[in-house]
Amino acid sequence: MDAALKSITGPKHRRLKIALAVSVLLVAFGAWFGWYKFFREEPQPDWITQDPEMRFKYGWIGAERDAGIPYWIFYVLPRMFPEKLPGPTGLASLGVSWEQGQELPIGFTKKVVGFPRVGNNCAACHSAAYRKSADENPTFVNAGAGHTLNLEAFFRFVVDCAKDPRFNADNLMTEINSVIDLPWIDRVIYRFLLIPITKKRLVEREAQFKWLYHPAFPDWGRGRDDAMNLTKYFMIEAPMDDTFGPTDIPSIWNLKKYDAEGTTMNWSGDSHDSYSVIIDSALGLLGAAPKSNDEFLGEVKWLQQYLREKPAPKYPFPIDATIAAAGKPVFDANCAGCHASEKTGRRMPLAAVDTDPERMQTWSKDNAVAANKVVTGFGIQRKGLVEAPLDGYNPPFLDGVWLRAPYLHNGSVPTLRNLLDPPAKRPAVFWRGYDVYDPKDVGFDWKSDEAKRVGTKHDTSLRANSNRGHAFGVDLPERDKDALLEYLKTL
Repeated sequence: MDAALKSITGPKHRRLKIALAVSVLLVAFGAWFGWYKFFREEPQPDWITQDPEMRFKYGWIGAERDAGIPYWIFYVLPRMFPEKLPGPTGLASLGVSWEQGQELPIGFTKKVVGFPRVGNNCAACHSAAYRKSADENPTFVNAGAGHTLNLEAFFRFVVDCAKDPRFNADNLMTEINSVIDLPWIDRVIYRFLLIPITKKRLVEREAQFKWLYHPAFPDWGRGRDDAMNLTKYFMIEAPMDDTFGPTDIPSIWNLKKYDAEGTTMNWSGDSHDSYSVIIDSALGLLGAAPKSNDEFLGEVKWLQQYLREKPAPKYPFPIDATIAAAGKPVFDANCAGCHASEKTGRRMPLAAVDTDPERMQTWSKDNAVAANKVVTGFGIQRKGLVEAPLDGYNPPFLDGVWLRAPYLHNGSVPTLRNLLDPPAKRPAVFWRGYDVYDPKDVGFDWKSDEAKRVGTKHDTSLRANSNRGHAFGVDLPERDKDALLEYLKTL
């Protein structure tokens, strides 16, 4: 008995207990370290979360978890690969909206999930910018059409960087070390984990972005995206086909106007309601199923409420009230039948407007069924995408129409005055994405030397770029056109 007691209380057993305790502590520390360095989440600062305007511009929606790029990799990419950007001004050459004093452009979010990561939110595409003159700073408008953003160039930039042999741990760490003295453990993590994993994930996106490199497809240009093909290739992972339909990025203010029964959303009326559109757009940014549906849908509902109540911006130049009043009956006789009636926000057959058909051909009933199944599979309920063939485009509401240039669904007409010209007389080539406003023609400067330097060329002879159709008001007398344009500035 004494011998047995000694065997379980002696030095050997004590050493075993100590070793076991140390092992437990090491496992616990390893688990804590792994959580702290890779998964812990820190809230964004109050200046973002407590201000609705800042929250829309910089607030995270969960994209950083799976689609986010480690902050310091994102920081040095423009320094390492300037030749892969459209111009010599770094990220600014992408036409992003960038407020003075901010470390990231509008729509680019920074969030600590283990380590600082950069993601995107809705404001990346839905923030408008204008200047009254070339010598003033831009005014940024939340929920506006991001007419300066070169989204396709951004997608290509991150993929092309990752494919470059120079995208490796040695080169990136040399560049990172030149701008920040990271703790040694973070340097190890970046070198052996974050850089290789980021490269792998970005290169994997190349297959989904394959159509961006299609030799027969022209560049989207600033202010446009091929939204339904993005959904097709990312959400439902469909094989690449021959469809191509870049369109103007829309404004998303005053979403309560879509409360009217029977209205649908997107250019071809392919989504039932704003809740569904926000969900699907946010899922595209996340790149994966949400970590928490409750958290995700909470963000969606906040965005929906914010955008429902966000008014269209007021025209920033003087308006001649007398001429505008004369334009009201011209509007009622020539425009209101589609843009301020029961037809507004409801699909109109293509034959009735005769604009470029390519956008509606990028999406199908089968695509909608597949996408709705994906979202339902995430455990998310919404009205969703319209499971029906698309045969036309929705006449849009015209609130804030002054800030929505270029015009038509594919952004093929630079100004409202040009839109009142017969299609054959509209500019066949123009430059889109410059932010200096032209109050006379109601749109942005599209032909000055600076517009050509900054903007992207839009050639209406290329695929999906046609400026045909919408031949309404083209025969009006010039006096009536002037009055109509003055009235449109009031909307």
